Amino acid sequence: MNNQIFFDETYNGVIFSEDTFLKGNYEGCSFVQCDFSGINLSTCKFIDTEFEECNLSNASISACAFQDVKFVQCKMLGLRFDEINDFGFSVDFDSCQLNHSSFYGCKLGKSSFNNCSLIEVDFERSELKGVSLIDCDMLNVIFGSTNLEKASLIGSFNYSIDPEANNIKGARFSRDAVFGLLDKYKIVIE
Repeated sequence: MNNQIFFDETYNGVIFSEDTFLKGNYEGCSFVQCDFSGINLSTCKFIDTEFEECNLSNASISACAFQDVKFVQCKMLGLRFDEINDFGFSVDFDSCQLNHSSFYGCKLGKSSFNNCSLIEVDFERSELKGVSLIDCDMLNVIFGSTNLEKASLIGSFNYSIDPEANNIKGARFSRDAVFGLLDKYKIVIE
């Protein structure tokens, strides 16, 4: 059980390991240039916390809570957001690498992705209604039964979205990248 509570702490340049990371509730904290790669963060709670230039790649985030959390220029490869505690889930990603991560079935309505690398990310069955996915590389992103209603994909590229298998009503796309909505038809556009 998490019994440690940390308020308004700043961690700078810390390389965490299973032995040095203290599980608990982190509220109003800031992590700058910290390395969490491969460690177990499960059952931790992060509230109103910011991660800047951190590496969280392949960390275990099972049952972890993220409420009003901001990630800036973080490396977050292979994370399983589909296993988190989704109560109050609200995250913002700015200039992050989220390649090979899973948001399968996640409710992301209060989240944003700006200038992120989302290569091979799984958004299948996710709730992305009203979400901003601005200027993101979406190569081989998985969409299926995904709700993209009123989402903004302005400036995003390399995506392939089947309008018949996903809800895209009211979604916004850049004119240059709208061809990603026609991929399934295997047509040639010149």
